[in-house]
Amino acid sequence: MARPFVTVAMPCLNEAGFIEACLRSVQEQTYPRECLEILVADGGSKDGTREILARLAAEDGRIRVLDNPRRIQAAGLNCAIRASRGEVVVRMDVHAEYAPDYVEKCVLALERTGADNVGGAQRCAAHTSFQEAMCMALRSPLGAGGAPYRDASHEGFVDTVFLGAFRRQVFDRIGLYDEASVANEDAEINQRIVQSGGRIYLSPEIKVSYFPRGSFAGVARQYYGYGHWRARTFLKHRRLLTLRSVLPFLTLLAGLVLLLVAPLWALAAIVLYAALTGLEAIRVGHGLSLRSLATVWALFPVIQFSQGIGFGLGLVRYALKPDWKPGSQLTSLPPD
Repeated sequence: MARPFVTVAMPCLNEAGFIEACLRSVQEQTYPRECLEILVADGGSKDGTREILARLAAEDGRIRVLDNPRRIQAAGLNCAIRASRGEVVVRMDVHAEYAPDYVEKCVLALERTGADNVGGAQRCAAHTSFQEAMCMALRSPLGAGGAPYRDASHEGFVDTVFLGAFRRQVFDRIGLYDEASVANEDAEINQRIVQSGGRIYLSPEIKVSYFPRGSFAGVARQYYGYGHWRARTFLKHRRLLTLRSVLPFLTLLAGLVLLLVAPLWALAAIVLYAALTGLEAIRVGHGLSLRSLATVWALFPVIQFSQGIGFGLGLVRYALKPDWKPGSQLTSLPPD
């Protein structure tokens, strides 16, 4: 049976330290070479990434480099999708490691399930002790929020997946990525798929490793952005597919109300929260050093509070000035 032609769509910006290793792993995929093209949408890199891409493209005709003047991931993905020839579009990120059969398993899952989008779990991997602590935190519902795509053993139809491999016609049906979404573009397009009657499938056979941020500041910015842009998605579509994305905000709001009306009860709640998160850090971080356990413990409030604050401020911002209505324009961007 003829294999479907596949387009790998990869946005990048200033990735000189990572882009070659990532593309080599794509070149070595088990999927038939003649059925694969690799489109890299570069946002104007200035660190030597463009030169590396030019060299790799000269060596391998399957690689094409596209310009992404808007620089953000959603716009880069759209550049690649518009230029694609594939029946299947596999979205890839530079900061990830892909199993050699990643593309093969994505295509097989699409054929087997009839889904519009398939993906694997976001398997956390580490180069540093901080990243290792972050991986431990993401093992916990307190860090991952109970998201199925964080669970490498989960299989079935879900509301979103990490990255994703799409049937090309899904973009004709629901449109491309929302280019005003600086973050949360994956969850937003997956929400449109589900709301249009489409299906998304999570398969444990699709294996990809993700490297988390390497500092508290990086994690705080990342999760602030998640909350901020999820608030925009909520206001845009007037619904959430699950409650997990709003729980950090509701918890933070409840805590602020309790602090105002019953300060002593609020203090007791803080002590209880510290105790529970400490016990959870010990549970998921069993075998780590005391310093690493302390890092896991500290990561729980950083993840939750950053996301909650981002969601709250996002609600205010996009309620006052929605950017998805005709005549609206996104004029500034919050931290990513």
